[in-house]
Amino acid sequence: MTSTLTISQLTKAFGGTKALTDVSLSVAPGERVALLGHNGAGKSTLMKIILGLIAPDSGQISVCGAAPGHASARAKVAYLPENATFHPALTGLEQITHYMRLRGEDTSGAMDLLGRVGLAFAAKRRIGTYSKGMRQRVGLAQALIGRPSLLVLDEPTSGLDPVSRRDFYELLDGLAADGASILLSSHALTEVEARTDRLLILSGGRMVATGTLSDLRREAALPVAMHVTAHNGYDSDILAALPGAIRVHGALHLNCTQEDKLATLGRITALEDKVADLEVIPPSLEDIYSHFSRRDGQ
Repeated sequence: MTSTLTISQLTKAFGGTKALTDVSLSVAPGERVALLGHNGAGKSTLMKIILGLIAPDSGQISVCGAAPGHASARAKVAYLPENATFHPALTGLEQITHYMRLRGEDTSGAMDLLGRVGLAFAAKRRIGTYSKGMRQRVGLAQALIGRPSLLVLDEPTSGLDPVSRRDFYELLDGLAADGASILLSSHALTEVEARTDRLLILSGGRMVATGTLSDLRREAALPVAMHVTAHNGYDSDILAALPGAIRVHGALHLNCTQEDKLATLGRITALEDKVADLEVIPPSLEDIYSHFSRRDGQ
């Protein structure tokens, strides 16, 4: 399957400062990819290159089968910035209608777009009366105009409340199921951990890790945490059977390597009725992100 976005060995410098160095990535149709990185890692520069706003110094990039910024690429790409700004005197409906006219779309679908992002109730209110989260949803509605093949989203849930964040990701799930490619940048690691197919980690302008969460867990080889709750009176027996375990807030805590996980679970299972409960906690995306960022000297 041909990728919607393909980047190979992309490099960009500003003066003597390298913003991106040999960055390669791809996003397939229907794939949800999270782009992670600290401030200054190169995420914004990469997005500007994808959108055709700036040119790379070297490397190859194809956006929907065309060069970035080409008319055919622009027609298939949607972008949502972190802080969407609109004319405060226009209503939500007027703003989306205006954007639909600019893209040559039938404006009769404007209300439907606002409904998809939960703004039908405020469609005829002036945007100047909207909250930050509501303005962000206007931005999402404009990003959906014309059924884009690639959505580039920069901190898209900024300003959204928890319910709106959930609805937003459900909307992305539907778009991906229909074949849209999604590249989103976010610092909200707990959100993207469960709602994206693949993760890209930029650090210091270099791509330091790429893969599924399972792939990155294996590569990082971080320890797995286990919390064992003993039945009354059996703490000492469990501590003796699990070297390295310690008492933490009424439970027994231990770490083990990925390779030792099954063997450790076997030892805990062998304790049978002495164990009241067991919680296995794999490394989180935040742990993995910190690991790869530190490895690159950040």
